[in-house]
Amino acid sequence: MKSPRPAERLCHATGLLLVLSGLAHLVVFAVDGGPWDGPVSWRKPVTFGLSFGVTLIAITWVTSYLRVGARLRTVLLVVFAADCVVEVGGITLQAWRRVPSHLNMETPFDTAVSMTLAVGGGVLVVLLTVFAVASFRHRPAGPAGMPLAVRSGFAILLVALASGAAMIARGVVLTRTGHQEAAYHSTAPLKPLHGVSLHAVLVLPLLAWLLSRTTWSERARWRTVATTVGCYAAAVAAAGVWAVLRY
Repeated sequence: MKSPRPAERLCHATGLLLVLSGLAHLVVFAVDGGPWDGPVSWRKPVTFGLSFGVTLIAITWVTSYLRVGARLRTVLLVVFAADCVVEVGGITLQAWRRVPSHLNMETPFDTAVSMTLAVGGGVLVVLLTVFAVASFRHRPAGPAGMPLAVRSGFAILLVALASGAAMIARGVVLTRTGHQEAAYHSTAPLKPLHGVSLHAVLVLPLLAWLLSRTTWSERARWRTVATTVGCYAAAVAAAGVWAVLRY
């Protein structure tokens, strides 16, 4: 097994720090209290810290199975890590200021933070789409079931990116037309779809990796991964139907 490259170690360390930030704010929530839901709560630095941290670690690992140039992968990962820090940092800053982080145009500073987060989200979409395209251009490496797991994980991740972009777009439109409160609540129907589809890129490859440590035949391992992919896709479809009905 190859030792991690410096960029990979940096991404792993950054991801771990983001996870620890999320856990630390869970303690803050336990001490300070306040609502868990809503645009102003400790939930956001908790969930975003954990989610971005886990996703950064997952993407760093999963992309090691992609057939992309080492230099290109390093650049993309470093930019991705920096963007994750900006996103979690902006959200955490606004949580401590007791104001909404997204879709907040109340003051010039709040607008700057909100737009930075929106632009950062766009950068995330571009970076992860590049990795997703790479997974389909050339068959990923890895044990039985890993190529399917990686490709399926990135395909489902694109659903998460699309739903995230839809939440931001609709919220911005509502904000610009003077419906600020409606903008804060407009993202609710798409959150389950976004959350479920976001972590397939970790869950599916992790399953394939764990199965490679068993004595099962390659055919059995591939079937298990394929069945799990089907179940995961069904869960994403169900979340999508729920979003459409509630939107």
